[in-house]
Amino acid sequence: MAQVLEFKLPDLGEGLTGAEIVRWLVEVGDVVTVDQPVVEVETAKAMVDVPCPYGGVVTARFGEEGTELPVGAPLLTVAVGGPDADRPPGEDRPSAAPSEASGNVLVGYGTSEAPARRRRVRPGQPVPATRTASATPTASTAGALDGPVPVISPLVRRLARQNGLDLRGMTGSGPEGLILRADVEHALRAAGTQQVRKDRTAATEPHALAVQAHMPAAGTAVPDVVRVPLKGVRGAVADKLSRSRTEIPDATCWVDADATELMRTRAAMNASGGPKISVLALLARICTAALARFPELNSSVDTEAREVVRYAAVHLGFAAQTERGLVVPVVRDAHTRDAESLTAEFARLTEVARSGALTPAELTGGTFTLNNYGVFGVDGSTPIINHPEAAMLGVGRIVPKPWVHEGELAVRQVVQLSLTFDHRVCDGGTAGGFLRYVADCVEQPAVLLRTL
Repeated sequence: MAQVLEFKLPDLGEGLTGAEIVRWLVEVGDVVTVDQPVVEVETAKAMVDVPCPYGGVVTARFGEEGTELPVGAPLLTVAVGGPDADRPPGEDRPSAAPSEASGNVLVGYGTSEAPARRRRVRPGQPVPATRTASATPTASTAGALDGPVPVISPLVRRLARQNGLDLRGMTGSGPEGLILRADVEHALRAAGTQQVRKDRTAATEPHALAVQAHMPAAGTAVPDVVRVPLKGVRGAVADKLSRSRTEIPDATCWVDADATELMRTRAAMNASGGPKISVLALLARICTAALARFPELNSSVDTEAREVVRYAAVHLGFAAQTERGLVVPVVRDAHTRDAESLTAEFARLTEVARSGALTPAELTGGTFTLNNYGVFGVDGSTPIINHPEAAMLGVGRIVPKPWVHEGELAVRQVVQLSLTFDHRVCDGGTAGGFLRYVADCVEQPAVLLRTL
C-alpha cells in the first residue's frame, strides 16, 4: 500500500518566515521524481523553484496561486511506495521509499538536476510530447497552460504573466530557442505599437464615439483610494525598516568631500588597459580600510545577551534597485578583495539581482552596508540601518561645485557622505573618526597606501 507523505514549505533562507505561491508546476495526479520542482514561490528576497524531496504521485495541493504560506505549512502530499497496479500504464516506477528522499529543498543548493516533468496519462488522453532539443512548444504542449515552455528565468515568466503575454507561441533568441527577457520586452513593445495604431485609428472616428470609447462603463465607480498589499519585497523592506527604527537608537553624521582626486585616480586606473574599475568598488575599498581602523562599526547588538558582537570579516552589503524593489546583495569577505575583484562581484550580483535570481545566501549575512543613492541624482540622505547591522554609509552624487582648494576658489567634484550608526556600539567620536577617514581617502586616495 502506498504511503502518503506530506511536504511542507521549507525554510528558504535566513530571516524568511513565509512565501507566496506564484505558480504550481504540478497537478494532483502527476507523478514526480525526487528533487523535481513542484511550485514556484516568491519570498521577500527572490523567486525560488521549490523541489520535492519525495518521488511518487501527487495526491493533494495546499494553497492557490497568490496565497501566502508560512514556513512549515503543508505544500502538497505525495503517495510513495505504491504497487505497480496503482499507477497508470506507461509511467516509470517512481522513487518508492521515504529513505530515497533527498532532503534538499532548493534548486541549486545541492539538489540533483531537476528531471523533466512527467504527467499522468489518463484513458483517452494523448501522451504529452517531451521538450525537444530545439525547445519549441509542440501542438500537444500548446494546449496546456503549464506545459513545457522554453523559459528558465522566473522573472521572464512573471513579466509575461503580468502583461498577459502567452509564451507558448514564442520562439526565443537564446540558445536552443530559450526565451529571454529581451524577447518578452520586444513582444510587449510590439503589442504596445499595435495598440497605439488602434488608438490612432479610433481618433479618426467621430468625436462622440472617441469620447464614448474612453469613458468608463456605465455604473463603473472610479476608486478614490487604492490599497496596495505590503507583501513580497515591499513587505520585507517595511518590516525590516520598522524594526530598525524601533530597536536601534541611530544617529547620523555627514560631511562634504572633494572627490576630484578619487575620480582622477579611477580614470588613471582605467586608462591602464586592464578591467574597468567602478566608483562603487573604490568606495567599498575605502570602507573596508576604514572598518579595519574602526571595527566597532562592523558589528551588531545581541539584545538578549546585552553584548556587542564584532566581526572579523567584512561582508559588505550594497543597495541595488530592481524591478521587484530594493534589495541588498552581500559581497562576502570584501576586506580581502581588491578594487578589480570588487568591481566584478558588484557587477555579477547586480545582474543576478535584476534577473530575480539572487539566492538567500547572497542576500543575508551582511555586516556593513554601502548605499550609493547618488545614482538617483540626489545629494544627500539619512540612511536607515540595515538591521541587525550597526552602520550604513550613504553616498550622494558626485557633481561639480565651487570649492576652496589650496586657498583659492575652484570648481571641484564634490560628494556628500552620510554615516548612520547604532549609538549602542560606539559614540560620536568613533563614528566621526570613521567618516573623516573615509572623506580623507576620497580626497586623497594615497591615504589608502598607509593601510596596505
